[in-house]
Amino acid sequence: MSKHLSTPFRFDYVGSFLRPARLKEARQKFSEQAISADELKAVEDDCIRELVAKQKAAGYHVITDGEFRRATWHLDFMWGFQGIAHEKTDKGVCFHGEPALIDDTWLTGPLSAENHPFVEHFKFVHALEDENTVAKQTIPAPAQFFQQMILPDNIERTRKVYATDEALIEAIAAGYRTVIRDLYAAGCRNLQFDDCTWGVLAAGGKKGGKFAYVEGSDLKKLAEQFVTVNNLAIEGSPDDLVINTHVCRGNYHSVYFASGAYDPIADPLFTRENVNAYYLEFDDERSGGFTCLKDVTPGKKVVLGLITTKRPELEDKAAIIARIHEAAKYVPLENLYLSPQCGFASCEIGNKLTEEQQWAKLALVKEIAEEVWG
Repeated sequence: MSKHLSTPFRFDYVGSFLRPARLKEARQKFSEQAISADELKAVEDDCIRELVAKQKAAGYHVITDGEFRRATWHLDFMWGFQGIAHEKTDKGVCFHGEPALIDDTWLTGPLSAENHPFVEHFKFVHALEDENTVAKQTIPAPAQFFQQMILPDNIERTRKVYATDEALIEAIAAGYRTVIRDLYAAGCRNLQFDDCTWGVLAAGGKKGGKFAYVEGSDLKKLAEQFVTVNNLAIEGSPDDLVINTHVCRGNYHSVYFASGAYDPIADPLFTRENVNAYYLEFDDERSGGFTCLKDVTPGKKVVLGLITTKRPELEDKAAIIARIHEAAKYVPLENLYLSPQCGFASCEIGNKLTEEQQWAKLALVKEIAEEVWG
């Protein structure tokens, strides 16, 4: 690995990729107990090697495992903690258009995170680095973990273990510090928090269904708690570990969870969260304009998610370039980068486009970035 490589790159991506049919079939067989865990891992390994080869062939400097070992972008990480249980949902999470059928996940006892399986997942990708590429590990933000445990369906069970939000925040942050320590020891120097909590706050917490906040919740207090838990998890991290965050409004089978501009949550998100860069969703009008970027701490980096992963049609190159220069009114062009707005498969069902269309999107991101930044 070339030691100077670190995220974000001028042309970048969030992390997840469409699952190949072979992988989906193997995961289904495993769920039916038709193949063993070792047989499933062998398929995952092969598919990840193939994916990384394609990432390199596409000219990208960052490699990931595409989240091929996960059912969802966030819950699998939580399941790697001691003190967490989950089961198949009976109703899912209410997105716009269809329910997201992701497992119900809740607290059963004190949290700890020794021997987290994601560390071994990272080691596999780390071994595939070369002089032109560096591996990044994506995990849900600590705030996402906190939100999961205080949802209306979970709060009663959570309070049996942690009597206060403050105690829960401390426990989550401590678990993350363990995982971060172990990832660093495994060679990780690029870590990404994925965080949908801000999207619900930007929407005023109004999203319906069981994943809404308790009616009448103090959204300002929640915002402060999200910043607190994220920063506590980062506290004490090595200086050469780059930690970025990706903020979006939900991404499941090409449908979304929430809408709203970043402006209501720009402070504290852009002023006090101790990350290196923000990967931000800006692919349609649901995300609002760029004026919120005026609050980004000087010197921090912003990755503009201007290319959508939700639709197969390619964006107009000139229009995207114009939007980049519009954003540069608020953040210097040298601190701006380009990516899709989210992953291509935040859950294993994937978005509604083909693998060929996925790679065409990434080719467009690269082409635009090279034209804008050289």
